[in-house]
Amino acid sequence: MKRVRDRVTELRELIKEYLRRAKLMQLATSEKDQPWVCSVWFAADDDLNLYWLSSITRRHSDEVMKNDRVAGAIVLPQTPEDPPVGIQFQGTAGLLTSKEDIEKAFSVYAGRIFPVEKIREFMASEEKPHRFYRIRPVKYVLFDTVNYPENSRRELVL
Repeated sequence: MKRVRDRVTELRELIKEYLRRAKLMQLATSEKDQPWVCSVWFAADDDLNLYWLSSITRRHSDEVMKNDRVAGAIVLPQTPEDPPVGIQFQGTAGLLTSKEDIEKAFSVYAGRIFPVEKIREFMASEEKPHRFYRIRPVKYVLFDTVNYPENSRRELVL
């Protein structure tokens, strides 16, 4: 049992490190069986939740409010010569409305993506007000040919 726990801990730490290094994710949403993919700047907390800031007028923001089930992919810049490494995930997403949740998003997002002043400017915009959203992943799939060359696909179910 300890060996399985050690492997899960190792996988979780690899995913956390990868999320620390990456800043851009592809987010998949859908409405009425019509999928949509966009790119958003993100930050992750220690529990592997993902946060992003987006205009409430964007298609993905609207679709998350109608269907909270999302998926996505995160890949660091690579060349064809680099060994493939990337993360996919699935989970539920939503607009953050409580003061506590918004403060948490600020704490992981500010300075990593945009400075606090820029975030406040985005959020105060009358034309395109921005809000924080959070994804609570239920599963991560790490595809990592560097650390797992023999069996590169690893799943972490949360």
